Amino acid sequence: MHHRAPSPSRRTLLTVTAATAAAAVTGTTPAHATPAHTAGHGQDARLRALLSRMSLEEKVGQLFVMRVYGHSATAPDQADADANLKEIGVRTAAELIGRYHVGGIIYFTWAHNTRDPHQIADLSNGIQRAGLAQPTPVPLLISTDQEHGIVCRVGEPATLLPGAMALGAGGSHADARRAAQIAGAELAAVGIRQNYAPVADVNVNPANPVIGVRSFGSDPQAVAGLVAAQVKGYQRAGVAATSKHFPGHGDTAVDSHYGLPVITHTRAQWAELDAPPFRSAIAAGIDSIMTAHIVVPALDPSEDPATLSRPIVTGILREQLGYDGVVVTDSLGMEGVRTKYGDERVPVLALKAGVDQLLNPPDLAVAWNAVLKAVRDGELTEARLDESILRILRLKAKLGLFKGPYVSHADVDRTVGTAAHLAHADRIAERTTTLLVNEGGFLPVSRRSHPRVLVVGADPASPSGTTGPPTTTLAGALTELGFTARALSTGITPTAARIEEAVAAAAGQDLVVVGTYNVSATSPQRTLVSRLVATGVPVVTIAIRNPYDVARVDGQRATLAGYSWTDVELRAAVRVLAGRAEPRGRLPVPVQSADDPAKVLYPVGHGLTYR
Repeated sequence: MHHRAPSPSRRTLLTVTAATAAAAVTGTTPAHATPAHTAGHGQDARLRALLSRMSLEEKVGQLFVMRVYGHSATAPDQADADANLKEIGVRTAAELIGRYHVGGIIYFTWAHNTRDPHQIADLSNGIQRAGLAQPTPVPLLISTDQEHGIVCRVGEPATLLPGAMALGAGGSHADARRAAQIAGAELAAVGIRQNYAPVADVNVNPANPVIGVRSFGSDPQAVAGLVAAQVKGYQRAGVAATSKHFPGHGDTAVDSHYGLPVITHTRAQWAELDAPPFRSAIAAGIDSIMTAHIVVPALDPSEDPATLSRPIVTGILREQLGYDGVVVTDSLGMEGVRTKYGDERVPVLALKAGVDQLLNPPDLAVAWNAVLKAVRDGELTEARLDESILRILRLKAKLGLFKGPYVSHADVDRTVGTAAHLAHADRIAERTTTLLVNEGGFLPVSRRSHPRVLVVGADPASPSGTTGPPTTTLAGALTELGFTARALSTGITPTAARIEEAVAAAAGQDLVVVGTYNVSATSPQRTLVSRLVATGVPVVTIAIRNPYDVARVDGQRATLAGYSWTDVELRAAVRVLAGRAEPRGRLPVPVQSADDPAKVLYPVGHGLTYR
């Protein structure tokens, strides 16, 4: 990674303002500050003193975690400044913080926050400078969704790791913990100190459109163990992990981004299926838990979404499960939470339910003013706000943000995308690849027996915007191993003309590798595979997302499950295909028959080997 000379603003690390804020909380100078987690009652008294100096407007702001466009806190590209003006009424992240005193910022790839590690570090430092320049200086808690696998905001050259279901297939707590520790260390190096991971949902519904491979699997106890392992990994890296989506989003057929799912589990089923991973996360010391925009009538007969449900957030999460950490909503811009109430009511109802952080409202001015009005009108007390703000401040102190809010380019170079991290990612990925079908021991293949390979299939957009496309990655990995490989993208819904092109291209090849992506009963991907099989050239399929694809395609000589289309998982699948690595993954979910869902074709734990 190229080292960049510090900009003039970097020379202001731990400015007088920052030092004053640190001293106010820790009771000492930043260089000799007592670690937040050992400061005890003295630190809590200082946090309460800091809280007492905040205006009501500053208190309201601390509750919000907001998106903002741009690669820089003060000098975004003009298009990003225009987008900020249109959506938030400010031009820059610094102006956002100055006007609304927000307690956190969430980074998104589409908001142009995550171009490269050094840029992200500079953006984080600019955000912290803005927070510490306020009348009551408070560092911000910067967050993102870096689940890895299919949800990833920070891309290459940062290390990309296998996602949750892949880790579930590997079944190793040590690998899950190591993956989280690597992910957390690289996030912390660029100033991101709260990660909305790991997913604690138990994926018991193969038709789930929003969780799927983001879950570790369908067995509650297995998921619970892997969630706890990842929590520990993030803690070791100094990053706040966030288990989500409470009380459990694993059995839905509706995406809460676009609708309001209803979970029909009884309370007993919830306790058996959905609760164990959250209990495990709490026992492991989870720093934050994210609510789901789902209705669970057995837990709250009012049929309010869980994010707005006092019986669920306070009654179950706080009182029954004994959790007193930070509770953050899922994005308030999602349709699931906006269906029943207007945008001005949602943040107020969420706070009344017991949440602490209000994530990404569609209109910050509306949400911020609604909370302010609710306090002034007596619907919310200032004491209720203080309760949540103290939790947020305690977390910021625990993470050391009052002591050292800034990051350095040297730390980026020492930590992000290192050779050691990349090697660990490759080895972990190899242990997750699952061999589902291997007719007649067809795999592994060699460059001598099957030198010419055609790679076709789906090329979904890179989760991070920095990898793929999958067919090119697969062909490149085969080429590196000595095969002569050609890539032909046929897409998620291949046209008849594209299928004919693939069939023609298969002539003279020794092997066809097809990357399948969420194959449905009516998907033309099924036609693609059957037509290729009919050519007589051996076909191997690689499920690059859900492993359920194997139940929808026929005639292939072998099938591998890779669980994601990021390069690390695709390269691992190729090494397994070519015998450079053993297939060690085991299905963490059952695969049912496409024609008879009551019939399980491949049970949990299924996975073939070469021995």
